[in-house]
Amino acid sequence: MKKLYEKSEIWFAAAWIMAYCFFLSLGDNISADIGMINVATFPISLGLCVVLFLFLKGNGVLEKYGLCKSKVPAKEMLFYIPVLVMLTANLWYGVGLYVSPLEAVFYVLTMLCVGFLEEVIFRGLLFNAMRKDGVKSAILVSSLTFGMGHIINLFNGSGEKLLPNLLQVLYATAAGFMFVMIYYKSKSLLVCIGAHGVFNALSVLVNEEVVTDGMRIISCIFLVLVCGGYGAYLTKLQFEKVGE
Repeated sequence: MKKLYEKSEIWFAAAWIMAYCFFLSLGDNISADIGMINVATFPISLGLCVVLFLFLKGNGVLEKYGLCKSKVPAKEMLFYIPVLVMLTANLWYGVGLYVSPLEAVFYVLTMLCVGFLEEVIFRGLLFNAMRKDGVKSAILVSSLTFGMGHIINLFNGSGEKLLPNLLQVLYATAAGFMFVMIYYKSKSLLVCIGAHGVFNALSVLVNEEVVTDGMRIISCIFLVLVCGGYGAYLTKLQFEKVGE
């Protein structure tokens, strides 16, 4: 793994993206066969978190990939208010729990691991590898690959339907843009990791009995505006600061 990292950081990031997609899809399928959501996905995702963290720590690059405190004050980031707004999205139409308490625990723990993995892989590894050849193109690729990557939920045994998945791709792209700009400006992934994990974890409480396709579309539009708008605001501030 170290040889690949030293040879090409882009291919190292790509290898992690492929490994992440493969192993979590494997975990979802095994969990489905067992009949308990995320019972296999959680230990797999936790194992990937441990391996990735230990690799970065062992090579002294935790700070390089954003596993450190923010370099700018919260005031300059608008106190992350748009991020807090985003976190409420899964609770807008009430609360429901349609899995067992144990399954809910496995789900929440898995989503926290997913938050860590996806932020470090897409924002940390991929963005950093690409920014050497142009920051703007790196921002675009990081955002789009993160959003498009959610299409895998149609095929990984998670049971995702077409419309919710397509809407997820749209707001995930906007969220990816917001997160990469938070990272680029603050030089820290901690807020991104926390927000990403919590947002996903709260989806276990979505009141599916009352949510219609129209509600999903409205929520998607609002999330795209909030996340995309905040990302655009940070982009303007950062590029004005560095003179790009």
